[in-house]
Amino acid sequence: MKQVGRFLIAAAFALLLAACASAGKRAAMGAELPAPDTTTASGAYEGGTDYRIGASDLLKISVFGVQELERQARVNSNGQITLPLIGGIMAGGKTIPELEQELAARYADGYLQNPQVSVFVEEFTSQRVTVEGAVAKPGIYPLTGRTTLLQAIAMAQGMDELADQRGVVLFRQVNGQRQAAAFDMSMVRSGEMHDPLIYGDDIIVVERSGSKTVVREFLNRLTAFAMFLAL
Repeated sequence: MKQVGRFLIAAAFALLLAACASAGKRAAMGAELPAPDTTTASGAYEGGTDYRIGASDLLKISVFGVQELERQARVNSNGQITLPLIGGIMAGGKTIPELEQELAARYADGYLQNPQVSVFVEEFTSQRVTVEGAVAKPGIYPLTGRTTLLQAIAMAQGMDELADQRGVVLFRQVNGQRQAAAFDMSMVRSGEMHDPLIYGDDIIVVERSGSKTVVREFLNRLTAFAMFLAL
């Protein structure tokens, strides 16, 4: 599966380079990518806010002083959970405080007086970022709140000794198209380049120094072509 993913990224880059050659587009390194599609699952997560609940997340819900109402609930594919007394409720797309307020209002409507509801996410499965390439632990990591590019790479235990600081590429789905932007991590750390927010389904690829890949060819052409393009 990983090999198929890398092949698709490589193919997309090949198409990108061809498009650049014909269009002559230009942009600055570190150009900020727009937020992802709001119509997809990844769009439920807004980088500047708390984590937003999504399909397949496992929630632990409790009501203070009412042990009988304590439950684990898995969010279904439609974003709903089912709880005692109040039945089905839409959890998908809500932040934890929003869901707590909604549940408290539902329980207060004819069931409990001034209920205090707590929601805890036991398994984050809906909002994830993929980190590949020259990092200590490549993999898929949950986004549990506001997360930047630097923080996402830190979740993968940082860049390894072969990593190219200038060769970090961020992929994102925007308006139905795969888009990409590249970043120089030394400049990000020093504050010379912005540290972009990461959204669910983003893919981060860290290139190795001296590598000969399609990603490397893309990076080598940045002075002539765009850093942030539809793929």
